[in-house]
Amino acid sequence: MKRIVGGMSLVLVVLALASFIAGQAQKAASEPTHLPAGNGAPPLSNPLKVALLKWYPANLTTSVTVGNAPYGVAFDGENIWTANSGSGSVSKIRASDCTVLGTFNGPINPMGVVFDGADMWVSSYSGNSVTKLRASDGKSLGTFPVGKGPFWMAFDGQSIWVANSAEGTVSVLRASDGKNLGTINTGGSIAVAFDGNYIWVTTYTTTVVRLKRNGENAGTFTVGHNPLGIAFDGASIWVANNSDGTVTKLRASDGATLGTFNTQGAPYGIAFDGVDIWVTLPDTGGLDELRPSDGSLLGFFSPPTTGPYSPTGVTFDGANVWTANSQGAIVSKL
Repeated sequence: MKRIVGGMSLVLVVLALASFIAGQAQKAASEPTHLPAGNGAPPLSNPLKVALLKWYPANLTTSVTVGNAPYGVAFDGENIWTANSGSGSVSKIRASDCTVLGTFNGPINPMGVVFDGADMWVSSYSGNSVTKLRASDGKSLGTFPVGKGPFWMAFDGQSIWVANSAEGTVSVLRASDGKNLGTINTGGSIAVAFDGNYIWVTTYTTTVVRLKRNGENAGTFTVGHNPLGIAFDGASIWVANNSDGTVTKLRASDGATLGTFNTQGAPYGIAFDGVDIWVTLPDTGGLDELRPSDGSLLGFFSPPTTGPYSPTGVTFDGANVWTANSQGAIVSKL
């Protein structure tokens, strides 16, 4: 009997210890390891995270050389594309291994790039036009006039929406043939996002404008000063307020403000990775990672480079976050 009791006691102790270790491991997995702002050194590793094969919230992997001064960046389902504003070119990088597959002649001063499911569209800020490139080989399929200073764009499943930043309008191009379906005055425009129902336009004033797909105004909503980048997380719209050092979260269904959160610099581009929000901060040379539920800062990341790092455009490839370094000739993969 004593042996049975002793054996049962030992089993209970083992089970309790296993439960404790599992609980601590789960706790470790849910707690991010922060990279201090302005510090390029990696944080100290957490042994419990190592055991779970989860060392850090982001893995600072590599940088890839592209054309000069890339601003916009997009993912086509397999490759990363950059609009190299300083060299009038577009680069294509295989996302899986960072191999540069080609650098193609683009329009003058390309700023934005977006994928329509088959082809890439590149905006020419100085050329007041948008060029369509075949994604397979970068061949030009046509150049189409839009408004003045086209910047960042979005695809809604049928049309390309182009923010004409120098005149405060949005041009709508039919993706199949580039036909101009209309130009809408939004009182300012610099970036565009699609939420599945509406088109959202940052005005670079103090508002964002929501448009129906037929171009009708569906609401104007106040955010911070000089809203620039914009992204959709599946339920909410996130806006980078460039002159405020904040991002604003709006409920996509009705535009209600759900919060305004501080960043560690002047936010520029913004993207959603399926879990968290990433904000580029060109003035501080890094990115903030924010928790969507409450805007809490989860970390600040500054990839190692040989020169200045001034990230602008940002995108997610399903596994990693990519940023365009507008002050150099690289894109970084985190």
